[in-house]
Amino acid sequence: MFLKFKPTVLFLFFTLGFISCNEKELPTKPNIIIVYMDDLGYGDVSYNGATRLQTPNMDAMAMAGMRFNSGYATSATCTPSRYALLTGVYPWREKRAKILAGTAPLIIGTDQMTLPKMLKKEGYQTAIIGKWHLGLGNGNVNWNQLVSPGPNEVGFDYSYILAATQDRVPTVYIEDGNVVGLDPNDPIEVSYKKNFEGEPTGLDNPELLTMKWHHGHNSSIVNGIPRIGYMKGGEAAKWSDIDMADHFLNGIQKYIKDHKDQPFFLYYPMQQPHVPRTPHPRFEGLSELGPRGDAIVEADWCLGELKKTLEAEGILENTLIIFSSDNGPVLNDGYYDDSDVKNGDHMPAGPYRGGKYSLFEAGTRVPFFTYWKGKIQPGVSDAMVSQLDIFSSLAQLVGSEVRTNDSQPLLDLFLGQSDVGRNEMVLEATSRTAFKKGDWVMIPPYKGPAVNKNVQIELGNNSDFQLYNLAEDVGQQNNLAEQQPEKLQEMLTAFESIRGKGYGKTEKLELK
Repeated sequence: MFLKFKPTVLFLFFTLGFISCNEKELPTKPNIIIVYMDDLGYGDVSYNGATRLQTPNMDAMAMAGMRFNSGYATSATCTPSRYALLTGVYPWREKRAKILAGTAPLIIGTDQMTLPKMLKKEGYQTAIIGKWHLGLGNGNVNWNQLVSPGPNEVGFDYSYILAATQDRVPTVYIEDGNVVGLDPNDPIEVSYKKNFEGEPTGLDNPELLTMKWHHGHNSSIVNGIPRIGYMKGGEAAKWSDIDMADHFLNGIQKYIKDHKDQPFFLYYPMQQPHVPRTPHPRFEGLSELGPRGDAIVEADWCLGELKKTLEAEGILENTLIIFSSDNGPVLNDGYYDDSDVKNGDHMPAGPYRGGKYSLFEAGTRVPFFTYWKGKIQPGVSDAMVSQLDIFSSLAQLVGSEVRTNDSQPLLDLFLGQSDVGRNEMVLEATSRTAFKKGDWVMIPPYKGPAVNKNVQIELGNNSDFQLYNLAEDVGQQNNLAEQQPEKLQEMLTAFESIRGKGYGKTEKLELK
């Protein structure tokens, strides 16, 4: 809780050493920035061992702050993790929290408590600049009028977003519900069911492509890149892919300069290194990994420029930065961009098994650190922490009594003043859930392929229960389910006490 004191008691602080002889002002509530990467793996940063690309700005902030070796997204895919981050609620509690089309309706209720709403109640200005992907409107959007409800209706005073993902239509920016730069004489039409007559597609017009699709990305073509979904019109409003990182960064920098005199919460969800990977030409070749690596280098540069802006405006020491990623890594995720060909010995998942879409560890264990110059001392923690916990921990920071049942208040851990994290959590990947408690991970039996052949990632599906002890088997190679039935039963009971018994289409819900 931040307190204000009457002049008559100020002399007490001289004795206690809380203020200097020139009567400095008491600290104000800190600014809060969440930097959220898209598909960045645990091993994709050089402070976690990457050698074929360098991330000096991420490294510097991580090493000067509190970095978490056991930091988790809630889901192995984007929309569910973003839902959990902003609501403090497990995404599997909201059935619509799945990878959304660009035309999907808003899945956060306008009457639901959210992170920006909570902070607004405590006097914060709130903004999102970057990727949204939580739905817009009511499912029948007219993109040529005010698009609502959206970020502004769930707590953000200002929003400048792309609706879904860079590989999905509509390929336009939306500011406070209005498409930016739209010519009313060239209205936008969007469909995820059928193409508009006469419009070229990646499937039918490969001669128009500058990036070749591998799977699933063969509909409307924008800037030579085939997308998911169909779009017609809005030519003046379409974004430039190679300028997207700069575009969002410029918006971030302007917002900071314009709002530095009052505490702000700024949500900065970057689009890198999600497909299509389109780093600006000045970053091409700066990694050894092709466009995916170059996009990570570009994102690292953006983080450095963010820090420079905070320093220049004199507010770096009053700003808490939380950095993480929405899920684990993937190489070929729909386009031929040489990410798999040039990967070589790079380990985007670090020592962990799986990746994006997977119930194995690499699906959700991601880079995660907090940085606050002068307030957080350099350190590293093995304590388990989830992005769910950001909600209640920030509520603690600003003196709010708001909490959610799923989000644990771990402010001392985030500030490096404790090494006590959460003991257990449910993890999710494409509507399937698993359970982690201490060093143990339990994955229930699920139907479906063991490997997603398009992206070449193990999904974690198996006809039997899986049980792993990460303290002895970090790569999840030794399934102990049959050898340790008592531990399996303990894990299953704890899991079902949170998740319930109807937790998915499984081969069986009971032990042998």
